[in-house]
Amino acid sequence: MRAASLLLAALVCQAAARYTPDWTSLDSRPLPAWYDEAKVGIFIHWGVFSVPGFGSEWFWWHWKGQEPPDPSCVKFMSENYPPGFSYPEFAPQFHAEFFDPEEWADLFKASGAKYVVLTAKHHEGFTNWGSPNSWNWNSVDTGPHRDLVGDLGDAVRNRSLHYGLYNSLFEWFNPLYLTDKKNGFKTQEFVMQKLLPELYNMVVRYRPELIWSDGDWEAPDTYWHSPEFLAWLYNDSPIKDVIVTNDRWGSGCSCKHGGYYNCEDKYTPGQLPDHKWEKCTSVDTRSWGYRRNMKLSELMDLPTIVKDLVATVALGGNYLLNVGPTPDGMIPALFEERLRGLGAWLQVNGEAIYASKPWRIQLENSTIPVWYTSKGSSVYATLTANPPKPSLQLLEPKTSASTKVTLLGFPVPLPWTPLQPGVGLTILLPNLPFTAAQAWTLRLDGVQ
Repeated sequence: MRAASLLLAALVCQAAARYTPDWTSLDSRPLPAWYDEAKVGIFIHWGVFSVPGFGSEWFWWHWKGQEPPDPSCVKFMSENYPPGFSYPEFAPQFHAEFFDPEEWADLFKASGAKYVVLTAKHHEGFTNWGSPNSWNWNSVDTGPHRDLVGDLGDAVRNRSLHYGLYNSLFEWFNPLYLTDKKNGFKTQEFVMQKLLPELYNMVVRYRPELIWSDGDWEAPDTYWHSPEFLAWLYNDSPIKDVIVTNDRWGSGCSCKHGGYYNCEDKYTPGQLPDHKWEKCTSVDTRSWGYRRNMKLSELMDLPTIVKDLVATVALGGNYLLNVGPTPDGMIPALFEERLRGLGAWLQVNGEAIYASKPWRIQLENSTIPVWYTSKGSSVYATLTANPPKPSLQLLEPKTSASTKVTLLGFPVPLPWTPLQPGVGLTILLPNLPFTAAQAWTLRLDGVQ
């Protein structure tokens, strides 16, 4: 307790002269440029919950936490495990025997992603590294008996990808947390003895460039001491110049405070937000963690993923696409197929995505959906459906005598004619090349 108190005091003291531990000051920090330029990330939910692989990564809570328990979880356990079997007994079965961080990193690179976010700790409290504050409930002491966070981080960074870590602030069944909760969060034993020392150790040890915070909603930021931690992170941590954070730092913070905004899982704004944001979504539409009983119809197909990405980037967001590995360390083949398909599309169309900015118009939908982005003097129009005829009308661009239209991946400029003097154009399209993503991008130069 004394060590954590001294750490907290040091955080406050160090932060006072620069970013102070209050939201007015913390929210004034500019977001490091790498994040907005990256646009595309891979999210990985992996932990003890991958062993039962049933329902979702919330299996333990649905089985033993909520009242009444989920009957499907109760039935699953009673039919497949002996009486009295406890959730911690799944941990030794989390072998990760086929986990090859080099193969994972190669796949993430091939997907076109520019950053990777791994679960360091989910709500179950199990850490995917040898946390000194999570004795015997971590991937070094049990299960894989290896540092999953460190091993993947090395491989990802060797491929020039940015590395981030997901961390849940709360832990469903941690006795210290349950005591604080029972006391109406007027005590902070869990924060002082577990959360803050562990966060500090994680940052110093692994130097993530992004912290994806979660599990904040049951208590205010004053309980978590989020402002004090962020002030230290921004002022004096070894990653102070590159670290990016999200908005899940206490009840009521989401979509209001922090670095970029998640707002909610699978958040999709209806119009261009005035703050940097990220859409996190999962290839498996029913879970973030691995499910042994997932069906093809429950997975996002490639055209859906690409349309979702294009719309997100046009509205100024980043796209964080999740996969759930198996407990033995494999990324299911269907997930791999989606990621490689995404990468193939980005290899041709990525210049409309990476380091792009929202244009003055984000979407027009006269005949088919067309999403706009911009970069420098170029405007990009991405078609997320096959045009019904060989010509395409764009109503919004203002043309000039120097206007030039190019289909990305096609060798010669396309012919076009104005719709009205200086506004709009009709483009004669070639036979569009086949793409499994069912999306194509036009680059418009010399338009406004």
